[in-house]
Amino acid sequence: MTVAFLFPGQGSQFPGMLQSLPAHPAVEATMDEASSILQQDVLSLHSSAALASTVSVQLALLISEVAAGRALLQDGALPDFVAGHSVGAFSAAVISGALDFRDSLYLVKLRASLMENSFPSGYGMGVIVGIREQKVRSMVAAASKQDKEVFIANLNSPQQITIAGKLEHLERMLIEARAIGARKAELLHVTVPSHCKLLNPVSHQLKRSMESIELKDPRFPYIANTNARLLRKAGAIRDDLACGVANIVHWHKATTLLSELGVRLFLEMPPGHILTSLAHQALPSVQSIALEETRLDSAVYLVNREHEYDRA
Repeated sequence: MTVAFLFPGQGSQFPGMLQSLPAHPAVEATMDEASSILQQDVLSLHSSAALASTVSVQLALLISEVAAGRALLQDGALPDFVAGHSVGAFSAAVISGALDFRDSLYLVKLRASLMENSFPSGYGMGVIVGIREQKVRSMVAAASKQDKEVFIANLNSPQQITIAGKLEHLERMLIEARAIGARKAELLHVTVPSHCKLLNPVSHQLKRSMESIELKDPRFPYIANTNARLLRKAGAIRDDLACGVANIVHWHKATTLLSELGVRLFLEMPPGHILTSLAHQALPSVQSIALEETRLDSAVYLVNREHEYDRA
């Protein structure tokens, strides 16, 4: 077991991202399919103005990641595992074979709309770098005792933790983090308090909507956001997709599990290279590459070379 495809979440997007994808028939076909299903030109999703919307951001991420993943599959580069960060989990589920692309577009659009409508203003997320998890947890617990709305959201690496909640409460905690030595402590360009209990109503609605959608056991095992476990059954993946929005993303545990399972190559789908940078820092023994920064044919070569080593 040697190769994992990684699918990034919100924060990786940038204007024009869909036009930076590799020139490949699978990419073109995915873009056309998405435009037909959504009944709009998907290139309207990635302008600077459009990316101010959570809905546009999450749909653009899904389309970009699925298009790139399909191109790799079509060229014979197959993963042994898939893992997606936050909304990237839906892309991972599609490429794994568990979730149909049409259904993923419907679900991600619903998810993003519910998130955006639940918290139109005054809430968001921040990132703290350079302070370990135990200390951040104690800070969050102290804030909670003072009725502050601040929550752990993403455990990205041992010293990179994302928090979510009310902006005024987040700002106070970020000031505190800088005061005790954080290398970085700032608000993110995210307008929704993702991955905390504030989004329980969104999770419940998403779970109800998913009851009528068929999922299949995955072709490639899927790593869960909510508990960093290896999932091989459709029902477990359904639960992870529905519950992920209101629960902590255990990303460091997920990538550590992949390393322990023998993965020697992480290949991040576009856009961006956030997950690649995290892996370089936390798991330097694993080769980590972002397709954004690599030719498609080179990525195909590297994936197949890893599989040849595995067979040998």
